[in-house]
Amino acid sequence: MKLLIVDDSLVIRNKINSGLLKRFDKVLRAKNGVEAIEVVKLVRPDVITMDLTMPEMDGVECIQEVMKVCPSTHILVISALADKATAIAALSCGANGFLCKPFTQSQLTDAIEKVLAIQLSR
Repeated sequence: MKLLIVDDSLVIRNKINSGLLKRFDKVLRAKNGVEAIEVVKLVRPDVITMDLTMPEMDGVECIQEVMKVCPSTHILVISALADKATAIAALSCGANGFLCKPFTQSQLTDAIEKVLAIQLSR
C-alpha cells in the first residue's frame, strides 16, 4: 500500500512518516496541495494524510482535486483546525477521517487504522 503525506511542516511530515513507515510499502511526501496533486496523478496512493492550512493550495481544495483524479484514495485530515465546520467541510469533500494536531503516535495509528477499515470494507 502507498501513503502520501501532505503537510507544509517538515516536522509533521517526519512525525507522520516515522509513525506509519512500517504500515505502508511506499511513503511519499508533498509540502502543499499542488505537489500532492502531481504525486496523486503519478502514483495513485491508497491513503493520504492531509493538512488543511498550506500555501499554494489548501487541504480542502486539494481533497476536491484528489477526488476528481483518484476517487478511491482514502484521506485522513490531520490539522490544528479542530472546529466542527472545518472538519465537516473536509469530510463532505471526500475525507474519511480527521485527527487534530498535536497528536500522539497511538492516535495517528488508530486514525489510520480506521481509515483503512473503511477502505477494506468497500
